[in-house]
Amino acid sequence: MPLLPTTPFLLLASACFMKASPRVNHWLITHPSLGPPIVEWQEKKTIKKSIRKKAFFLIILSFVISIALAPLLWVKIGLFCFAIVLLVCFSRIPTSE
Repeated sequence: MPLLPTTPFLLLASACFMKASPRVNHWLITHPSLGPPIVEWQEKKTIKKSIRKKAFFLIILSFVISIALAPLLWVKIGLFCFAIVLLVCFSRIPTSE
């Protein structure tokens, strides 16, 4: 999914691999750049403020591009509504730092 933040996908991958493949889960958690957000979520249920800012920017950017490229009005309205719901849900996640 182009332009979407990777953190939700990393968390989902870690959750799926936790039981299915402990070896891949261990690789994800110990990876120098992928691991810290996963460990922070698993231990504290928070995300860093810097990650949140980047995620907000990329979510808005990806939805603006998608809405601009959508050919039908009802698709544009649906994308806009989904973006609002996503941003509200994402804003409720606690931050650290």
